[in-house]
Amino acid sequence: MQSPSRIPETASPATNITSRLVLLASILFPPLGLALLWMKRNTENDKKLLGSVGIVALGAIYIFAFAKLGVFSWVFTRPDPNVEAHYSALEQHRAKQREEAGASGATPEVIAPTEMATTPATAPNAPAATTTPATNIGAKTYWTNYRGPNRDGRYDEMKVLTNWEGLKPLWKQPIGAGYASFVIIGNIAYTIEQRRNQEVVAGYNIDNGRELWTQAWDAEFKESMGGDGPRATPTWDDNKIYALGATGELRCLDAKTGKVIWGKNIVTDNGASNLQWGMSASPLIVDDKVILQPGGTSGKSFVAYNKNTGAVIWRSLNDTQAYVSPMLVTLAGKRQVLATTANRLLGLNPDDGALLWDYPWDTSGGINCSQPIVVDQNRFFASAGYGKGAALVEVRDEGGKLAARKVWENLNMKNKFNSSVIHNGYAYGLDEGILACVDVATGERKWKGGRYGFGQLIFASDHLIVISEQGELALVKATPDKYEEVAKFQAIEGKTWNYPAIANGKLLVRNGNEMACFNIAAR
Repeated sequence: MQSPSRIPETASPATNITSRLVLLASILFPPLGLALLWMKRNTENDKKLLGSVGIVALGAIYIFAFAKLGVFSWVFTRPDPNVEAHYSALEQHRAKQREEAGASGATPEVIAPTEMATTPATAPNAPAATTTPATNIGAKTYWTNYRGPNRDGRYDEMKVLTNWEGLKPLWKQPIGAGYASFVIIGNIAYTIEQRRNQEVVAGYNIDNGRELWTQAWDAEFKESMGGDGPRATPTWDDNKIYALGATGELRCLDAKTGKVIWGKNIVTDNGASNLQWGMSASPLIVDDKVILQPGGTSGKSFVAYNKNTGAVIWRSLNDTQAYVSPMLVTLAGKRQVLATTANRLLGLNPDDGALLWDYPWDTSGGINCSQPIVVDQNRFFASAGYGKGAALVEVRDEGGKLAARKVWENLNMKNKFNSSVIHNGYAYGLDEGILACVDVATGERKWKGGRYGFGQLIFASDHLIVISEQGELALVKATPDKYEEVAKFQAIEGKTWNYPAIANGKLLVRNGNEMACFNIAAR
């Protein structure tokens, strides 16, 4: 029996419309065309694969053409109207300040740009702004470093108010972008900020907020997830300010006038690559050295420059840098630099950079941001987010060599890019945004409560001064018994990851929008 003749298949009107839609989408927006192609029914996989190759090739042609025309550059670098408005308001505010200062008889002084013994690529190429020289340098030196004199987040200079009812700012004003904090000497506060395409170090009168001087250089760090601007808090030493920008530009400045004494880029000078979220570790002054962590290979992870001239004294190790500031401590009877890299904690001899001991400290992606804190003569507390947790580490002298060992390690405190403080044997910190208390000796969590986001905290007068991620100031009792918030109010507006600073009872807070000062000295 002869088989009946096969009737030729023809595409239905619906199929023809779908094919045209796929073709049109592929031309106008290849990713959509690709998705529609694979959603088509009654189309063989080999034809889908062939069509996918064509769509991907078309997309590649578009990308190449857009790149040649500068479309991507325009999209990602075009001015943000909100940012422009902020910088315009900031510039108007500072101009008004200078006008008022001139009217009061405080004639501004113009600081001329200063030549430095460095390469043209890193020399400052912009003059400092109109300024008035600081007049109270050296009056009182206390908050000279990031997180205080010992970089441990404690304020022990004097008693502070623990009743904040009716507390108002002495002043509040705009500030440039960035995540740096302040150092405070006498009545002068210093910080580093982003103003348009320049990093700017500024000195402010803490009593009224008036800008005293600025020193600027061309540098701009932009990062869509973390935010723009410099990260590292300047350091004060012997009437000099050491300021490190997010791209590695380091300047040693006269603290009275802002004039440049010396400078260089520590990233290029040490053959390093910048971190994803920018250089964040504050310079550490030890004796005649300024110690930094550029993260270079070939023995250039850490570097010590002469603090007065910028000449290299020593370089050491090959570790990738972290977002953690080095600290001068004494452990196991040995003065040393306690430092954190992308995958370990370690002690360095400050005289020559020699490695004294190390302890593994790996996190997801090698992201370490939290400061370790010395607990006693042999032990220190460390914490990290990204699933790492906390540990108590002991450093001991074993036959003339130092070695580190774990006392305990758990997940009860996960400081992400904030750091704990320690009081009477208990660590208080933000465990992934929630305030918590942990017994340092055992690692046992005593309580957890109070959502402050990725803010920061200082210990003062048996209390925790907390600045929340939303710019709220809170006062919490530092006790292991229970979580007890005493006060909270909105201090500044905007995302606040910056560490607060306090000296002579005056508390300074800032973010990338505002700065404010509160007098919390106990009366």
